[in-house]
Amino acid sequence: MAIHVADAGIDIQYTPKVSRTFAWIVFALTFGLLLSDYMSRQVLNAVFPVLKAEWGLSDTQLGSLNSIVSLLVGLLTFPLSLLADRWGRVRSIVLMAALWSLATAACAVAENYGQMFAARFFVGVGEAAYGSVGIAVIIAVFPPHLRSTLSGAFLAGGAFGSVLGMALGGFIGAKLGWRWAFGAMALFGVALVILYALVVTEKRLNPDGPPRPGSAAASARFPSLRGLLAGLFSSVSVCCAYAGSGLQLFMMGSMMAWLPSFANRYYALPPDRAGLFAAVFVLVGAVGMTGCGIITDRLSRNFATRKWSVAIAYSLVSSIALIVGFHLPNGPAQLALLAVGMFFVAGTTGPVGAMVANLTHPAIHATAFATWSLANNILGMAPGPFLTGALADRVGLLGALQWMPVVGLAAAATFSLGRRTYAGALQRIRAQQALENNGKTT
Repeated sequence: MAIHVADAGIDIQYTPKVSRTFAWIVFALTFGLLLSDYMSRQVLNAVFPVLKAEWGLSDTQLGSLNSIVSLLVGLLTFPLSLLADRWGRVRSIVLMAALWSLATAACAVAENYGQMFAARFFVGVGEAAYGSVGIAVIIAVFPPHLRSTLSGAFLAGGAFGSVLGMALGGFIGAKLGWRWAFGAMALFGVALVILYALVVTEKRLNPDGPPRPGSAAASARFPSLRGLLAGLFSSVSVCCAYAGSGLQLFMMGSMMAWLPSFANRYYALPPDRAGLFAAVFVLVGAVGMTGCGIITDRLSRNFATRKWSVAIAYSLVSSIALIVGFHLPNGPAQLALLAVGMFFVAGTTGPVGAMVANLTHPAIHATAFATWSLANNILGMAPGPFLTGALADRVGLLGALQWMPVVGLAAAATFSLGRRTYAGALQRIRAQQALENNGKTT
């Protein structure tokens, strides 16, 4: 029996041109750099209590040091990913990773809030397009049926990197001082940059070379701005995928930024143990991100719209668990509900990655994932830490965290809207591919 495109979720695709072994090497190195990306970004959270005491910073100022990175990632992801599609994704990755590693080294020598803010600014510039370009590289070397799994697994590197950044940052900061915490992350990033540049090249990723100028393939790869925007925002479904994901990650951004301070203030843990406390919960989130991606692929193998149903479920479960958890008194019950919330809070990443890939042309995947990243950061990762910190200055950190998960309910509503038009959007994408394929064979 033939399977309808709306049921199977078949998308525009091309066959990977590299060996399976090299594909996994690319995944491992690209994943490693994402670890470095988030280790550099989140090590700051582990030393929040130390910086607050040493420099006399408010929660709003602390939140701004975190949010400036996510804000720049959101603002610059789109243009820098566009440049990466044209300049070369590998060269772009090497340059970006070198910049954020050097900027992290600058954090280690900062003498005040202003200098730290400037260094974090350049961390954000370096990290801006990495997630979108990195996942575009991975999508290109693996078959389409692994997209939800690989999207979830790759982006889980952000959570695993956050775990390492907070846990190691807290440990190194306690033993050697907070400056060495930043220095260690910088050294790790530089080492990976060198290894990536030696192993991964544009030629090995694309043995056939770029499309000939003026060919149909070249036109698809470098569309006009009008054509690009039409491809990126081709349906209500893809717009809802972007927006729903961003709203959902508001919770993730806030939790990663403020869990160490929550443990320090309400469980009376010293900074190193508070960092480890937070790292455990972020690790739960990383496992959930990967696990939810695998679950989504299995549940939606023959029914594409189930991607939306499971995304809605992840949003509702995580939001309700965190709302209830932060209203409970300190103790095992609270910690259990926070763990449940963290397991599902980023579970939408896998399904949304597959949705975006399915609803956009492979030639613009880096830019499409950049648009997704922009939404994730502008709607979620950037405002989450800052707004939670600003609210904490008024009602206390616990009061702010009690209100924060309400945003997940808005994410669920947005995914519900996108689900309604998904089947029709997939049909239009399939029809476009059929026309392109017919043009190639005539």
